[in-house]
Amino acid sequence: MLSNIPKIKVGVVAVSRDCFPAPLAVNRRKALVEAYEKKYGKGDIYECPVTIVESEIDMVNALEDIKKAGCNALCVFLGNFGPEISETLLAKHFDGPKMFCAAAEESQKDLMDGRGDAYCGMLNASYNIALRNINAYIPDYPVGDAEECADMIHDFLPVARVAYGLSNLKIISFGPRPANFLACNAPIKQLYNLNVEIEEESELDLFESYQKHQDDKRIPETIADMAKEMGYAEGKEPAMLKKLAAYELTLLDWVEEHKGYRKYVALTTKCWPAFQDMFQFVPCYVNSRLMRRGIPVSCEVDIYGTLSEYIGLCISGDETTLLDINNSVPHDMYDEFIKGKFDYQFTDTFMGFHCGNTCSSKLLSPHLSYQRIMARTHPQDWCDGTIEGDIKPGEITFYRLQSTADNRLRAYAAEGEVLPVATKSFGSIGVFAIHEMGRFYRYWLIGKNFPHHGAVMFGHYGKALYEALKYIGVDPAEIGYNHPASLPYADENPFIRR
Repeated sequence: MLSNIPKIKVGVVAVSRDCFPAPLAVNRRKALVEAYEKKYGKGDIYECPVTIVESEIDMVNALEDIKKAGCNALCVFLGNFGPEISETLLAKHFDGPKMFCAAAEESQKDLMDGRGDAYCGMLNASYNIALRNINAYIPDYPVGDAEECADMIHDFLPVARVAYGLSNLKIISFGPRPANFLACNAPIKQLYNLNVEIEEESELDLFESYQKHQDDKRIPETIADMAKEMGYAEGKEPAMLKKLAAYELTLLDWVEEHKGYRKYVALTTKCWPAFQDMFQFVPCYVNSRLMRRGIPVSCEVDIYGTLSEYIGLCISGDETTLLDINNSVPHDMYDEFIKGKFDYQFTDTFMGFHCGNTCSSKLLSPHLSYQRIMARTHPQDWCDGTIEGDIKPGEITFYRLQSTADNRLRAYAAEGEVLPVATKSFGSIGVFAIHEMGRFYRYWLIGKNFPHHGAVMFGHYGKALYEALKYIGVDPAEIGYNHPASLPYADENPFIRR
């Protein structure tokens, strides 16, 4: 588990209505915990011994017990119909992400005194959740046997990591944004609505701190670690590594000195054009190394980009990256390497690219180079510091959370893959394929005014991401996805596809 994201421990609290047998809830709770630990191991959940039986005092006792046990998330488990007042009071007073699920009936042989009616109780619970303005995660089908409820709790973990992580996150931003580059600009008000703290600093402050790290005693050790990662033999390390090592230590020290009361940190920096003039290198490789520690560092002062990367870290438990939705795949490349070999139309494909910020573990033949675009206007050795390579083929989720210009939260998510096709280009880059990408690109990405940066999780995580976005407050109507061919977008011209 990456160190800069939460470890979730879910307190499982069973509830019982006083006119139902309490042992029904207790025994079903025990079976649930046993099923979870058998399938997923110990450590994720805690079995609260206090069963709430229609009593506010039981609720207080259960709350104190799960707090004492170090739980930072809650599962209210309806072992039977459940006491709608005290069970929702528990959720109201628990400070952390919470979910509800309910026990299914076990057997047709025991539907007299052994029937629990939790199927009914979930309805009343939902009504009381709304009355008390409680934000709770409800599984897609929230009633199940022990094994099914165990799966529900496990599905809740990434949602809880996102919610808990954001409420303890600080984004440190070094700006201002590059001139003539409004694309990643967005109001920060929504960060506060998400309980995220933001600290905006100057690139000049960062440069001053970097200058003070020139003789840091940790530089040789950091250089050695970089050389080992990139496969350089001892004594063959490129000169650029000394600059990059000093910069990495600068950022790591800044994180520790400025995180304040927050547990987790993400960064974003202005990486051009003054960066090359003053630092005389580019920060891309260092950014990738901080991501390996679970600290995303987005390019071009993209605050919502680094927020998106952090959400992906919490969901996948793995490194993420931030890429430009960059260029179309040439027709001759599509015809030679994709058409007839993969089930994708030409418009399903595109290239995702950034100058060199993706972790070495996600690249084929990773190597250090220089930023070719900046080298068109700067000395080449001032542009050293990218990590380049084609992105490894495999499943991906392309996504982003963004504040709109009028201060609304909007997002998208699409599952696809990186194809095993050589890009024949530079930077951290891959040939991406997402079904119906052409329409998604036009009617959601362009139609809803998203910037060119998209975050990438390495795997299919659309289900967990969608639930996490809903939980943190994104209106489902504002979460876009790649519609299948049979489903038009709201503003798609119906005559085009007849």
